[in-house]
Amino acid sequence: MTSTPGRQRQRQRQRNAEIAAMFAETRGRTLQLVKTLERDDFMVQTAFYTSPPKWHLGHVSWLHEVVLGRISAGYLPCHPEGSAEYLNSYYNQFGRPHDKGSRGAVSRPTLDQVLAYFDEVSRRVAGFLGGNEVDGRGRTLLMTSINHECQHQELLVYDLQHILADRYRPAARSAPPPRPPAPADQPPMVDVRGGIYSMGHSGGGFCYDVELPEHRVYLDDFRIGRYPVTNGEYMGFVDGGGYGDFRYWLADGWEKVKEGGWEAPMYWEKIGGSWHTADFGGRRPVNPDEPVVHVSFYEADAFCRWAGKRLPTEAEWEKAACWSERRRAKAAFPWGDEPPSADRCNLLESHLWKASEIGSYPGGGSECGCQHMIGDVWEWTSSEFVGYPGFRTGFEEYNDKWFANQKVLRGGSFGTPSSSIRGSYRNFFRPDERWMFAGIRCAEGA
Repeated sequence: MTSTPGRQRQRQRQRNAEIAAMFAETRGRTLQLVKTLERDDFMVQTAFYTSPPKWHLGHVSWLHEVVLGRISAGYLPCHPEGSAEYLNSYYNQFGRPHDKGSRGAVSRPTLDQVLAYFDEVSRRVAGFLGGNEVDGRGRTLLMTSINHECQHQELLVYDLQHILADRYRPAARSAPPPRPPAPADQPPMVDVRGGIYSMGHSGGGFCYDVELPEHRVYLDDFRIGRYPVTNGEYMGFVDGGGYGDFRYWLADGWEKVKEGGWEAPMYWEKIGGSWHTADFGGRRPVNPDEPVVHVSFYEADAFCRWAGKRLPTEAEWEKAACWSERRRAKAAFPWGDEPPSADRCNLLESHLWKASEIGSYPGGGSECGCQHMIGDVWEWTSSEFVGYPGFRTGFEEYNDKWFANQKVLRGGSFGTPSSSIRGSYRNFFRPDERWMFAGIRCAEGA
């Protein structure tokens, strides 16, 4: 009969093996994203809000080392000499970070040094997991650094579109799923009953500190869009003069419109009298059946005003996505607690490299009837990014330092790794940002 200490060691080895497998999968996916890049591509920074691919590779490795330093006594970092400031993003606790807008102006560490560093950190983390017991805090920190790398994979995809667009050659590309015909007379909005709702992460597995604690909120009855707003619907706002009418815009948003010369979503351009976009598929006519993408919070809010609607709160969004009125319970995803799959949603592993046409994933809908709530495009909410009541930080300066001037987005995008998304996940960006894969879902009172 196995002794209690023996069973404990066996469970410890199993937990370590699970983390090691997730770590290896994540590192492999990062390398796949840069597999087809030319050497010069790694160095390019095309805007102050983007980062060179070289920096992403070094930074995610640097944070793994930060975690190793916290859970492994006497750990000595191996990052290239003089690179600690450059690889730091915004953690003042580790010294003054390098200026984000000039990451592309730094030639050292070299690409070869960063790639060697990436490989060495991978070996060190794998070796640590293979030979050490990891307590609960250590597992949480390791899972945080792994999920942090997943976040940077998505940021890297945003940056690759900005740097290269269709000159980027993905290591894998798949055809979009066949789009079934939409049911006849399907109403565009679905009804969601209000009442007390327990918001936040409640299941097992990893989540970020900002998804906790689960807490109760009260919601009035409301209606929410069955689908995200499409390019075709948004064209009505654009061609109807929406960008030229201050009445639809918040004051700060109107200033951004004038300052930036905004006339349409980012990457849109009018050619020969029709709208085109530039993305991983090249310069192509805007597909009216795809969700609109690359819009800021200001644009999302203005469209909703123009349409006589509003943005949902994040509590409304989460209830529409995860709540089962029939079971009187919520799930991790719109379809239930099973992890994402290629027949339910469009995430990074779908390899579509764009948002899918509306109605492409009928098996991924929520019980109330909403579709495309996971994947395709992040969806702006009206909620400010702040800590939930009773919030406690899990990693100082990771999320909590951004509790001002940021809006919450929900649901993931076609650039989000499937292992890092769930219905309770809270993304956040400044209201004027629009290079990420962000879109719109409208709501209104019942």
